[in-house]
Amino acid sequence: MSLLRQQGPAAAVPLTQPVTDDGPAHAAGRKAGRRSGKLSGRTRHKTMGLLLVTPFGLLFAAFLVAPLAYAFWLSLRTSTLVGGDHFSWFANYEQTFTDPHFLSGVRRVVVFGVVQIPLMLGLALLGALIIDEVTSRLAKVFRMTLFMPYAVPAVIGALMWGFLYSPTFGPVNSLSNALGLGKFDLLGHSLMLTSLGNIVTWQWTGYNMIVLYAALQGLPREVYEAAKLDGAGQIQTALRIKIPMVSSALVLTLMFTIIGTLQFFTEPRVLEPTASSVISPDYTPNLYAYNLAFQYSEFNYSAAISFSLGAVVFIGSYLFLFATRKRSGLK
Repeated sequence: MSLLRQQGPAAAVPLTQPVTDDGPAHAAGRKAGRRSGKLSGRTRHKTMGLLLVTPFGLLFAAFLVAPLAYAFWLSLRTSTLVGGDHFSWFANYEQTFTDPHFLSGVRRVVVFGVVQIPLMLGLALLGALIIDEVTSRLAKVFRMTLFMPYAVPAVIGALMWGFLYSPTFGPVNSLSNALGLGKFDLLGHSLMLTSLGNIVTWQWTGYNMIVLYAALQGLPREVYEAAKLDGAGQIQTALRIKIPMVSSALVLTLMFTIIGTLQFFTEPRVLEPTASSVISPDYTPNLYAYNLAFQYSEFNYSAAISFSLGAVVFIGSYLFLFATRKRSGLK
């Protein structure tokens, strides 16, 4: 003990902890170890992420990318009885945009959309505004009632309406005869687009109503209270506050509806056997491509029509968003 007191604290250091050399080499080694630990952690995270994404990527490539690539490859070829299957490059696409059957189908769906889309979105917006004003219990009942047709599969809905439209045993004509109004050929040339528009409007109004109602629910309630203090009524509040503030949701629903209209297929295809004299194989562009592939075995030209229709949808959607981006606030 006396020796330790004489030597002081410096001499006691070796008895409690070893003296280490904390030079630059050791510091660099510790930094390198920490860096390698971080890199190994990042590598593990990346590897885990790749393992989780790989099943989806394989399915996506197998069931979407590969079929699209094969269809595009088919669209660049032409099959003839004499020359067989050979590359024709973009000859099928040139034929598509000069084909009167394809162009008449495009004109038909454009006319259909010009009338049906504003009517359907107007009803959806009106329903959303009404639900936003009524009490919670009535809102639930009204919302479920309007959304229920969307839950019905499109094929079943078209079959149901085809039965109602039937000129021989349909209840619509039976009711009109009972009222002394005579028969209405709802599946005839003059009323076919109207009948199809009724089916689409019945099925999709509830879906668009739910989207617009969700947008209305996200608006700040302080704006409504300020409007009431300024003396604004319900109609003025709806026209000057609610509708302008949900314009972005309106634009999105309108764009998706336009895309769906250009791809119009299910309802004409289901009603085609019932009204074969009215719904021709080229009634809509999608129906035309379907019939070319599966009835006439013209797979190459059908693929070219499908990609041409996709290009029309893409260009039309882009132009629509470009024209409405400032007003709707979308970028």
